[in-house]
Amino acid sequence: MASYYNENTVLYLNGAFVKASEAKMDYYSQSFHYGYSVFEGIRSYKTVNGETKIFKAVEHYDRLKISAQSLNLPYEWLTQELIDITYELLAKNNLQNAYIRPVVYAPANMSFNLNTESFLVIEVWEMGAFLGDKLLRVMTSSFQRPNPKGFKIHAKAAGHYVNSILASQEAKGLGFDEALLTDMNGNVAEGPGANLFYEKDGKLFTPSLGNILPGITRATVLELCDELNIPVVEKTIVKEEVYGADAAFFCGTAAEVIGFESYDNKSFALKWENTVSKLIQDAYKNLIVENKEALVDEVIGVE
Repeated sequence: MASYYNENTVLYLNGAFVKASEAKMDYYSQSFHYGYSVFEGIRSYKTVNGETKIFKAVEHYDRLKISAQSLNLPYEWLTQELIDITYELLAKNNLQNAYIRPVVYAPANMSFNLNTESFLVIEVWEMGAFLGDKLLRVMTSSFQRPNPKGFKIHAKAAGHYVNSILASQEAKGLGFDEALLTDMNGNVAEGPGANLFYEKDGKLFTPSLGNILPGITRATVLELCDELNIPVVEKTIVKEEVYGADAAFFCGTAAEVIGFESYDNKSFALKWENTVSKLIQDAYKNLIVENKEALVDEVIGVE
C-alpha cells in the first residue's frame, strides 16, 4: 500500500497544524458511518521559475464551499484563508509537486438530523501521474453514475465515490487500466474520477453537464480549446461515437490529461501524437507549471 504520511508529516486539523500520526477524529461521526462529507482534489506544482503554485486554488476552494452547502454541511471558512493555510502546509511538509485533499466532515451524529457544526482537515502528499504516463486501455463499466435526482451530483461528496471505486476495481480486475461509466440513460458520462473528451475530425466533444461532475480540469480544457481555436461541443454522447473517434482522453486534477490507447478493445483512427488531443495535453502540462513561452508557441502553431 502507498504511504501517504510518516512521523514527520503535518496536516491541518480544525484550526491547528498537527502531526498526521497524532491526529484524531470522532468514530461516531456521520462522515465515518454514512460517507457524509465533501472534499476537493487539488494539485500544486513547482513552476518553471521554481515557485510553488496551487493550480486553480480559488476554483477548488469555492467548489468545496458549494459542495458543503449543497449537502447542508455548515461551512464557515473563507477561500483565501484556506489557500493561505494550504501554502503554509505545503511549506511545513517541504512539498511542491503535491496532491492536496481538504475534507469537510460531520461531527458525532447517529441520526439524520442537521448538524450545527462541521470540521475541516487538509492533507498533502507527494503525487506523480495518478493514472500513469502511458495511454489507457478503457472499458465501459457495468456500473452507472448515480441518478442526479438521487444525489446532488454537482457536489464532490465522499459517498459518491463508492461508485467510482467499484467501477475502477472492476475494470482493473478485467485487465483494463480504467473504466468509463454511463449515466442512467446509457449515455457516456465520465470516468471514476475524471471527465471525458473525444476527438473527431479536429473537433472535441464532451458530455454535457447534468449527469457528471462539473470538473475544474474539464473547464480548463474548454479554456485551452478557446485559446488554441480548437472547436469543442458539449452534447449527449453514446459510446458508439467514442468507438468511431480519432482519439479520446480523460481529464481531472489527479489524472491531469491522459489519452486512451483503446476503448472496449477498439483502437482509434489516429496515433495519439498526431491529434489535437495531444496538443491539449501538452498545453495543459505547460499551463500548470506556468511555462508561458511554450503556451504562446502552441497558440502560434495552431494559428
